[in-house]
Amino acid sequence: MKKLILLLALFVFTIGNAQIFEPVKWSTSVTKISDKEYELEAIANIEENWHLYSQTVPKNGPIATIFSYQSSPSFLKKGNTKEEVGHTINDPVFNMEIKFFETKASFKQRILIKEKVPFKVNATVEFMVCDDSRCLPPTEVDLVFNIQ
Repeated sequence: MKKLILLLALFVFTIGNAQIFEPVKWSTSVTKISDKEYELEAIANIEENWHLYSQTVPKNGPIATIFSYQSSPSFLKKGNTKEEVGHTINDPVFNMEIKFFETKASFKQRILIKEKVPFKVNATVEFMVCDDSRCLPPTEVDLVFNIQ
């Protein structure tokens, strides 16, 4: 019985001390460009010592950041999602030249309005983050852009 209680206590202690890393927090904003055009901005706030990868990475590298916008009769995408300049270095984890972002990253997508506002644009971003010694599994986050 004592062994069972000790085993149970160790199990609870282990679960209680397990860390969940969420080094990236996402926010959204919308800017009206004209009566028919808006710019959607997804902003990644990245914790110190972590980096978020670009939308374009070499083959056999980390998972690229990918934006998926739910289709809707309310709007049309105009072009592809654009990203900031970022940093390009020889990444020690993947041993290749890769573009990534530290501290903060901004991704912008223009849309053309087909219906009256207000409405919401639903999107998903899939991304991967690493620090100097490890990478977290790819994560998906739902994003909502309020068009008003």
